[in-house]
Amino acid sequence: MSEAVVARSAKMGDACVRDIPRLLSKEEIRDLSQIGSVKFSLAALLEFGLIAAAIWVSETWWNPAIYALAVVVIGSRINGLGGLMHDAAHYRAYENRKLNDFVGEVIALPTSASMAGYRNSHFAHHRELNSENDPDWTRNVGLEEFEFPTSPKNVVKHVMQYLSGLKIKTALGGFHKNAETRDIPAAVNRARMIFFAGLVAASIAFGFWKLILLYWIVPLATVFLAIRYVRNVAEHYAVEHENVLNESRTVIAPFWELWLIAPWGLNYHLEHHLFPSVPCFRLGELHRLLMTRDPFPQVAHVTHGYFSGLLHDCASMHDAAVAAK
Repeated sequence: MSEAVVARSAKMGDACVRDIPRLLSKEEIRDLSQIGSVKFSLAALLEFGLIAAAIWVSETWWNPAIYALAVVVIGSRINGLGGLMHDAAHYRAYENRKLNDFVGEVIALPTSASMAGYRNSHFAHHRELNSENDPDWTRNVGLEEFEFPTSPKNVVKHVMQYLSGLKIKTALGGFHKNAETRDIPAAVNRARMIFFAGLVAASIAFGFWKLILLYWIVPLATVFLAIRYVRNVAEHYAVEHENVLNESRTVIAPFWELWLIAPWGLNYHLEHHLFPSVPCFRLGELHRLLMTRDPFPQVAHVTHGYFSGLLHDCASMHDAAVAAK
């Protein structure tokens, strides 16, 4: 992909280039697509507040168990901020696009990503879902952890590799090396460099570099990447890949799984691909509506549970592949 094409990526939009069944009326789509800026702001403040609370509790009552819990909380909340950044990338955070992009870049910082770069890659992913022109799909080609069908045992093994931090170079390096994610406005790039350089310098000068290491780098390199791997598998792997209604997955899960892995509607990934203009806060409503519209309930790939249903899907596909040999 040339730099000129990459530069135009975000402007080309996030609509799938293939035909999507007419499941909703224009009026229904318009209503569901209303932006909820207050909800978005409160959600972002909640995520940052939970991170701050986890650090305070760990530093106040320090012991290995409390620190480990803090790492889980912080890593999962970085994932939550990533989910909100994802909505901002689709211009679903604020009506004012300059405000939308500014806040989107701020909440993207803990994930190490630039929202503008993510938008380039992600919009291309939406347009060319699971094809050779999908940068998210091609980035994972050749990686053992994304070769399906495979056994649930292998999936768990790969989750543990990400959780241990062994995959940080593969995960973050692969993302940041993409031409799409590097193609960001010069002003955004300068601001990010100034922020990270200033943070490092201040942490050394004022002696809080250990806090940066313990409460950002460690959660980012372990829990966050493990969660992101589980989400990647849940969203686009071990599914039928027959049409736009079953080449992505929706996961219906208990609250604690959603809080840990897929907050802010991230579990409704199929619905998001069909209607990317719908903000995360209304994807559940969209799902319930689509379940009343044929052929969605008959064809859509809906899985119940990340730690049970997803592994069951992997086992079923693996067993079918073994039987077919």
